[in-house]
Amino acid sequence: MINASKSALFRSLHTPARPLALANAWDVASARVIEAAGATAIATTSAGVAWSLGAPDGDRVARGPVLEAIARIAAAVAVPVTADIEGGYGQSPAEVAETVTRVLEAGVVGVNIEDGTRPPGTLADRIAAARGAARRAGVDLFVNARVDTYLLGLGDPATRLRETLGRARRYVDAGADGIFVPGVADPGVIRDLAAGLTVPLNIMAGPGTAPVDELGALGVARVSLGSGVAQAAYAAARQAALDLHRAGGYDSLRKAIDYPELNGLFTVSG
Repeated sequence: MINASKSALFRSLHTPARPLALANAWDVASARVIEAAGATAIATTSAGVAWSLGAPDGDRVARGPVLEAIARIAAAVAVPVTADIEGGYGQSPAEVAETVTRVLEAGVVGVNIEDGTRPPGTLADRIAAARGAARRAGVDLFVNARVDTYLLGLGDPATRLRETLGRARRYVDAGADGIFVPGVADPGVIRDLAAGLTVPLNIMAGPGTAPVDELGALGVARVSLGSGVAQAAYAAARQAALDLHRAGGYDSLRKAIDYPELNGLFTVSG
């Protein structure tokens, strides 16, 4: 179960003065590497977890293996962990509440939950269920609601900002502590989003996005890399395979973490 001080710490990290920067992990090894690099918290990526389990992203992986992976990550690091639970891994608010209960039992201090193409009311109900599960467990869970209007190109572009803020306010009313809007890089839109919210704004960053400190100046309190780190890792694996099978070379391995350093991130219990 969660240490209350860890929950409070995680909540305090959301500030535009120094945005919470999250290089999302998908297994214990990636989480330990990220923590050792100086991370103040670990966030999981649902896509990376799904791929590591042999399944596609997008609410198409079984809940059990995902929760087991999240639990292993939370047990392996000392910093707070927030978990991406996609749409909640359930067909009803009650099932989402069960997901959140099990995530809390693993020691996680936050969750991301997304609307996707679902009606906003559906996610509002799921957020309320997540908040209720946390309340019953006596845990100060940070619920980060993901609004996918920009990521999925939903609705009329001319009214997308208004629609996004409308959804965000509905989710906050349902119990969300933060709003995550992936798919946005335009500084003006980011500034307007931050100004229109009463809770911390989370942006997904990648090549071409403003640096973390500049995002903070726009009002962003949390910056995530999403599935980007997993994609980069798998790109490195593919390049190594291409070098080996096409040219018989090994140069792509030069950037590898030294074996003793990587092996030293792990301990054997018992």
